[in-house]
Amino acid sequence: MTAQLDDARLTYLLAQGTGEILKGVRNVGVLRRRNLGDAGDDLAQNWIARVLAQHRPDDGFLSEEAADNPDRLTKSRVWIIDPLDGTKEFATGRQDWAVHIALVEDGVPTHAAVGLPDLSVVFHSAEARAVTGPYSKKIAISHNRPPEVAVKIAEQLGFETEALGSAGAKAMHVLLGDHDAYIHSGGQYEWDSAAPVGVAKAAGLHCSRLDGSELTYNNRDTYLPDVLICRPELADEILSLAAAFKEEHGHF
Repeated sequence: MTAQLDDARLTYLLAQGTGEILKGVRNVGVLRRRNLGDAGDDLAQNWIARVLAQHRPDDGFLSEEAADNPDRLTKSRVWIIDPLDGTKEFATGRQDWAVHIALVEDGVPTHAAVGLPDLSVVFHSAEARAVTGPYSKKIAISHNRPPEVAVKIAEQLGFETEALGSAGAKAMHVLLGDHDAYIHSGGQYEWDSAAPVGVAKAAGLHCSRLDGSELTYNNRDTYLPDVLICRPELADEILSLAAAFKEEHGHF
């Protein structure tokens, strides 16, 4: 490791720098839609990989935008990255896209950052604090694949659902108090939730699978189909409603 950058600082700088690269690519205005999204993915991935190769050459690496190297399974320290979560939102001018950077040690995110570049903010596990106070009575759900279980739970709680893009954006809106929970079912991968979960847990939020089990990372199979991030005082009730939904429907 380099002495100049500890893990917390490096995590933050990776998220910040990636966001600046992506905004620069988009703001020039010479690419649109699919070409813009692909260029953003490629440039961000290349920069992150080079930074980690220089500063953390012995760590493992898992990214949505890179071929999986099974050597990561032998490492206790693995960086799990989504350089651009919400490519469609990024390419169409929406603000609900994010940068996900997480350092996972022995399966647990220990340092994490979620950048929301259009809001000029990086949420970082070293200093994240969840907003408390009155409920917003809103649950964040997927813009592309709204899960039936989340809609049903919202109805039973007397809450509304609101569709947003990036998983990181949804999780950070729970941290900010704009939503009381983020419920997802129907398919994700480790890079979709490692950084949001790392930041949310550090901020004091509840994070788990929908069956209440712990979220673990750097598995051989990177598929992680469901997640719950919510205010801790709502966790038991939401998990109970999720269990009832699964008993009735046979799935989340």
